Amino acid sequence: MNTEDVKISFYLKKSEANESGECPVMARLTVGKYSEAAFSAKMLVPVSSWASGRATGKSARTREINQQLDEIRATALSIYREQSAVREKVTAEEVKSRLLGMASEQATLRSYFRNFNENFDKRVGANREQKTADSYWYALGHLTRFLKEKYNLSDIPFTALDESFIQKYDLHLRLDCHLAPGTIILLTTHLGTIIREAVSDGIITANPFAGYEPKRPVQRQKYLTGEELERIMNTPLPKQKLYHVRDLFLFSCYTGIPYGDMCRLTKEDLEVAEDGELWIRTSRKKTKIAYEVPLLDVPLYILEKYRDIAPDGQLLPMYTNSELNSQLKKIAGLCGIERRLVFHAGRHTYATEITLSQGVPLETVSKMLGHSRISTTQIYAKVTDEKIDADTRNLDTKISERFSIAI
Repeated sequence: MNTEDVKISFYLKKSEANESGECPVMARLTVGKYSEAAFSAKMLVPVSSWASGRATGKSARTREINQQLDEIRATALSIYREQSAVREKVTAEEVKSRLLGMASEQATLRSYFRNFNENFDKRVGANREQKTADSYWYALGHLTRFLKEKYNLSDIPFTALDESFIQKYDLHLRLDCHLAPGTIILLTTHLGTIIREAVSDGIITANPFAGYEPKRPVQRQKYLTGEELERIMNTPLPKQKLYHVRDLFLFSCYTGIPYGDMCRLTKEDLEVAEDGELWIRTSRKKTKIAYEVPLLDVPLYILEKYRDIAPDGQLLPMYTNSELNSQLKKIAGLCGIERRLVFHAGRHTYATEITLSQGVPLETVSKMLGHSRISTTQIYAKVTDEKIDADTRNLDTKISERFSIAI
């Protein structure tokens, strides 16, 4: 249906004429053959100055009334275009509601998204990270371009959203923008957060994207096996810098501490327990959640090796994350590890290979990793279950090859 099927006309409600002979102006909105809605234009016009749905005469008041009527007509058609661009069967009542501000107080997706980001920015440094704030602005930029390129709109009302919108957005990010699956998940997840916030604020009553599930990339193994970890620990390296990078990586492998938190470690974060064991006790940079990790022999050796070398009171002398990942690529090659190796694999290795696979309880691992929810740690537990299953099958195969039973 196009805008030619949408008509808006004006008439006087003569039954409510006042003592001066002025009547309220009413609007009748028709969409197609069967959808109709009427509403007040919120103005009074003398019966003597009205003909054919317009005010008559040459006075300034007449020109003002007719201009307001033209604006109502143009706004109604614009609202219909916006909603019909992403939805089918837009009703006259829905256009009327948007026109009068009954639905969502004229709340629109992009303006609400922007307001969310501005409020998020105010919390950076308190309980939010700048990197996360930047990712929300990045997501808003993609949404803005999508609305312009696909619908020629600068914004869209919440009431016009349905599952087909997010499906089209997903397809746009995938085919037009050529983004990786992980990036698409980030962008659609951020958009989903905005929608849930709107539901929580009472702007919309239900999530229009409830049935949407982004296509997730095939998960690559992020943790090192015990054999791979041993290779990294024992393979001779040609440069001292590579040994330094290796040591930092091993520290993460045996403590589960990610890059950002390792950069913040100081001597004040070290604590000796009653049994004489040395622990790291501090909080996550990202979530401010407290965590505590007992130091095993490997991280103790590394701390001793680099004691008093790091600047500004840091516990360890760190490189940038990009430099660490670049050097880890070289180390992986020298150690015969063919898959991609990044610094964050150390945290996955600690959760999977060092702790959960060795029988450390899930709740304990969650506390050591500084997770705010046990469900986050359960992701590693699922990986560990799969790993144990695979290891058991491999063991069964090896036993079958070595032994036979005479029947």
